[in-house]
Amino acid sequence: MYPPMHHHADGHPGTIDAAAGHPEYIPKQANYVPPPLFSPNVVAGRVPGRWSTGLCHCCDDPANCFITCFCPCITFGQIAEILSKGSSPCAESGTKYAVLLLTGFACLYSCFYRSKMRGQYDLEESPCVDCLVHFCCEPCALCQEYRELHERGFDMGIGWEANMDRQQRGVTVPPIVTSGMRR
Repeated sequence: MYPPMHHHADGHPGTIDAAAGHPEYIPKQANYVPPPLFSPNVVAGRVPGRWSTGLCHCCDDPANCFITCFCPCITFGQIAEILSKGSSPCAESGTKYAVLLLTGFACLYSCFYRSKMRGQYDLEESPCVDCLVHFCCEPCALCQEYRELHERGFDMGIGWEANMDRQQRGVTVPPIVTSGMRR
């Protein structure tokens, strides 16, 4: 199943090349740390990326922190519109969040969007599972998600459509070239 191991005189491991019949030298790397055999965050050999800011870095954007503390439905609506690519408008998502906030289930609704965001941008599930982050620290979680989208180039105040228009205006269209000679 595995090629037989061969150790060189200097102690470095190698494998025996079955076709050639001689050992293949594999040098040790100075800072090499072998990957874990199993990690719930590693999918198909990819390691999830880090968030651009920490969960408790709310003071990095004091205006958003203030809005999120006193009216989290605004911040949530902006996040939901971007993550749903415009299919859930800000006002609609924010209203649903506000109604769920009165019942106490808003953290479950917002947890779904955090998971969606992690999937879209391949972010690690930290500092703990998404539902616990939103249940224990809802305003901080919303602020972190808002900052992450902002760091990825979204202007959170203008919505999905306007962000897409901005991106399209930044793209240059090559000139149209006709074939053949003309005089």
